[in-house]
Amino acid sequence: MSSSTIPLGQAIRLALVAGTAGLASTTVLAQDATPTTLDRIEITGSRIRQVDVESAQPVLAISRADIERQGFSSVADILQNLTAVGSPALSRSNVLSAGETAGGTYIDMRNLGAQRTLVLINGKRLGIATSGYQDISSVPVSAIERMEVLKDGASAIYGSDAMAGVINIITRSNVDGVTANVYYGQYSQGDGARNSVDVIAGWSNDRASLTFSAEHTEEKGVWARDRWFSQFPNTTRHPGDSWTQISQWGQINGLKGPGCTAAAGCNYSLDRGTDPTNPANYHLSDLTPFTGDLSNAQEQMHLISPLKRDSLFLDGRLDLTDDIRLTTQLGYNKRSSTRQIAGYPLQSSTEGIGRMSADSWFNPFGNHHGYETPTDIAWNRRTWEVPRVSTSDLTTWRAVAALEGSVEVGERYFDWEVGYQYNRSELLQHATGNLNKERVKNAVGPSYYNEATGKVECGVPGAPIAGCMPWNPLVPYGSNDPNGLTGNQALIDYLFPPEVSRGKTTTRNAFASIAGTVMTLPAGDLGFAFGVETRKEAGEFIPDPLAQSGATTNLAAGPTGGGYKVNEAYLELSVPILADLPGARELSLSAATRHSDYNTFGTTLNSKFGFKWKPIDQLLVRGTWAQGFRAPTISDLYGGGSETFTTNYRDPCDTVYGASASSAEVRARCAADIANADTYRQLRQGGVPITSSSAQTPVPFTNGSNPDLQPETSTSRTLGLVWSPTFVPNLNVALDWWKIRIDNTIVSDHPNDMLRDCYEQGIASRCTGFTRDPVTGIVDTLKYGKRNSGFLETEGYDLELSHHLDTDYGKLTTGWSTTYVSSYLERTTNDADVAPEPRNGIGSGFRVRSNLTLGWDVGDFGVSWTARYYSGVKERCLNAKTRPDECSDPDECSDPGVQAPWYAGSRDYNQRGSVTFHDVQFRYNLPWDATVSVGANNVFEKYGPIMYSQPNSNFSYYGGYDIGRFMYMKYQQRF
Repeated sequence: MSSSTIPLGQAIRLALVAGTAGLASTTVLAQDATPTTLDRIEITGSRIRQVDVESAQPVLAISRADIERQGFSSVADILQNLTAVGSPALSRSNVLSAGETAGGTYIDMRNLGAQRTLVLINGKRLGIATSGYQDISSVPVSAIERMEVLKDGASAIYGSDAMAGVINIITRSNVDGVTANVYYGQYSQGDGARNSVDVIAGWSNDRASLTFSAEHTEEKGVWARDRWFSQFPNTTRHPGDSWTQISQWGQINGLKGPGCTAAAGCNYSLDRGTDPTNPANYHLSDLTPFTGDLSNAQEQMHLISPLKRDSLFLDGRLDLTDDIRLTTQLGYNKRSSTRQIAGYPLQSSTEGIGRMSADSWFNPFGNHHGYETPTDIAWNRRTWEVPRVSTSDLTTWRAVAALEGSVEVGERYFDWEVGYQYNRSELLQHATGNLNKERVKNAVGPSYYNEATGKVECGVPGAPIAGCMPWNPLVPYGSNDPNGLTGNQALIDYLFPPEVSRGKTTTRNAFASIAGTVMTLPAGDLGFAFGVETRKEAGEFIPDPLAQSGATTNLAAGPTGGGYKVNEAYLELSVPILADLPGARELSLSAATRHSDYNTFGTTLNSKFGFKWKPIDQLLVRGTWAQGFRAPTISDLYGGGSETFTTNYRDPCDTVYGASASSAEVRARCAADIANADTYRQLRQGGVPITSSSAQTPVPFTNGSNPDLQPETSTSRTLGLVWSPTFVPNLNVALDWWKIRIDNTIVSDHPNDMLRDCYEQGIASRCTGFTRDPVTGIVDTLKYGKRNSGFLETEGYDLELSHHLDTDYGKLTTGWSTTYVSSYLERTTNDADVAPEPRNGIGSGFRVRSNLTLGWDVGDFGVSWTARYYSGVKERCLNAKTRPDECSDPDECSDPGVQAPWYAGSRDYNQRGSVTFHDVQFRYNLPWDATVSVGANNVFEKYGPIMYSQPNSNFSYYGGYDIGRFMYMKYQQRF
């Protein structure tokens, strides 16, 4: 065959700096000799095959050697440590996340959202969930030859979702022999163990090749109680903060009982080890952490959820003739993940449950035990005996079959491909730890002591409730009571039904393309690529019937189901303008356009233009302008409503932390909805006032879909320089400016945005989606859905530097990659009068991410050192009044001359410092064709700063920081 992709790895190696640094731009200029006998190859970002690996757009290549010289054992860990990759909202440290995407791992380039980064395998789409997320944990590391990261928009080339960038994972092929790998590592605390075993084997002859890989990986979990930053809600620095009264000890609420002087009544808890039916055995609840009647939910939560993966991959290639090849890739992956959070914080005020009846045998202030004014009682209890556990099993099949080849027309060759792709994912989720509301209602309803049986029974004498088991929620955790939960499996089985949810997605894609050159211009060949695709996406997610009906305390959710079809055609051109002239060693233009016809919203046309200019051999100037789009997902269009306890929730009407505290205008708007607006406090879980700027809601809110959504649109620009000076051999420097703006964004909306727009911005139309409790004033119902609104815009620079030096003492390599984000703006409304809000330098919006890798290889020995830098950020202060030492910028925006236009009132911020994590690896090639490597990630056991705003996490710590020193060993045997 005169054109093939077989030597692609060889070509890339010639274009990249060899060695441990490795993570460098594919562009390498004149100081590296250009081979003259290489076949044409296809680089991510273009469908045109060519010998020249230089492109108008920035592409980062991660080779197989780079992968093996890192201590990361998963695709997610490798990619999430790239400087251009942001922090996905869904990760394994977001243990409170629910739904079909829980347990997966996702990549978010430029912090624009994981759904705006397209992931490919061998140039074909990775399967998606109904919400559009692509789970890269389904990709086995052992099957990867290299990864190419396009840091530019590419919808004109690949279609929907390629707005922030494209990650193309190229799998291994044409392998000869067998290679086996064993990996084991764990944190220095003795937890979070990771082990993997994989084998890759291949066979080939002149016309055919087979490559097979199998991998088993297991990653143990890490408990929140075992790290200082997650052991308590506000870390060990403030271990007594934010404990909740909904505890494992049980509590009576709002009772005007013994010793109570409060007009609204008081809360009571049982004296440990005493008779729960005796009113004299209850004391006013002790709100002292550790020794009192409070609960620390962190004790039962995962910090990192455990994960298992089993993967198989087969690559087959057969030359049917000298010019036609059959290619096939078959993949199987099963991912099992488990997450645990604390037992359910049950309250009698929960809809469908109600107070404990005065006729309940367990009510100490009821009719059965001589209390003089019998009454129903409100109560709460965290079911500590039964933590909430959910397991997620995702099974994925992938098959791609294609015929490819080349045809000679005159003196020109044209490469063609026609094929079909099929992806299928099946999800099975099991959940335990949620209570059946009707059974709880009966269990705490009227009951009596049956002298004949010696047991308490539901109902009244002569009319027992068949099948009911009575429960006393006032019996504390650890007490062996026949009507308590501790050690009572029959009662647990009665109250806590298992729930099973199922999901399925399929992708069917038929494709055909042709590429080649149509004419020879004075500066070179005019190249083109043309192709057509027809793709069908279908999916469903069916929650357990109990969850759909709201019969349990699980978050209620409706079924999601639907699909869409898209027909697409694209054309790409590569036009050489000048070559081998003074001041123009090369000048070429590229152009691409793609027409997409969806059966949901209609058609869209997206184009891209680029240029390359070499004024001298050692310098390349490049740039692109690209349009992009993201089509609404199945979940966006056809998703069933679901409930969620919103985390990081902020009510502007809170008189301590909200805008109402410093803005009379906001206070006046709040007063229209809240009777006690001058003293109003936002409540968190447990019904108590918040003690920091945000908290989880005490009641669930409802999220839904919108069948009338339109696609997001984007415009991206890049401009860069690549320099390879002759006076420093083997040095390559690339600097690229980039800017991306996304309009018509599909906003999942957010309770914070709704309340901010309503009370701070004064947008009346945004005040209709929620109601407030007439007594407490809190938002007690809120419904929000998807909508096209607002924009995102981010801008910055990427710097890539690589160098290698051969000495008498071995090869020294250097790789330095830095991303600087100069601006990030977001507006979630179409109201032009509303100022956009900056996200840069706040929370997880790091201005600078930088990685430096140094390597030394001599003989059979090698060592590499990597430093990973995160710049400092700001976050809202925990409490500027009571914790001034943790508030570096109090009232930062209080001066009217510098007041932030996107926020009504003043805000207090705290500067959080930068952090650098260091990794080291030592490796040695053994005489029997094996390699052993030992290393440590975060070798100095450095920790990031406390972050009470919990960015990308459910704890007071950024979810992307290292959580300890991770030590590992790898052994590779080649046969």
